[in-house]
Amino acid sequence: MNVSLPVFHDDLSEEELDKIADKATAASAFLKAISHEGRLMILCHLVSGEKSVTELEDLLSARQAAVSQQLSRLRLEGLVVPRRDGKAIYYRLADDRPRKMLETVYELFCGDDA
Repeated sequence: MNVSLPVFHDDLSEEELDKIADKATAASAFLKAISHEGRLMILCHLVSGEKSVTELEDLLSARQAAVSQQLSRLRLEGLVVPRRDGKAIYYRLADDRPRKMLETVYELFCGDDA
């Protein structure tokens, strides 16, 4: 994917500047949501598919309250989607943004040159 960054110049309209600012706000919220190690690890586990809260607790070696708190933040930011099956709650990635971000992070920090 080849994405061009916005170029700021003197003749940008107020509408164009507002659009850039709105996208910056959304990107900032996304980055804040993934900036916690626990939330980042949850997203890593969900890349391979849907997991129950209990599965995530085991995978993260974390208490239910801590996992639920992090899942709540990820849900609030629209990064994960819950599904209830009886008493169990399962989570999956809401869309492809977390996967793309994790691929970029992996490339930056775990690639051949890292």
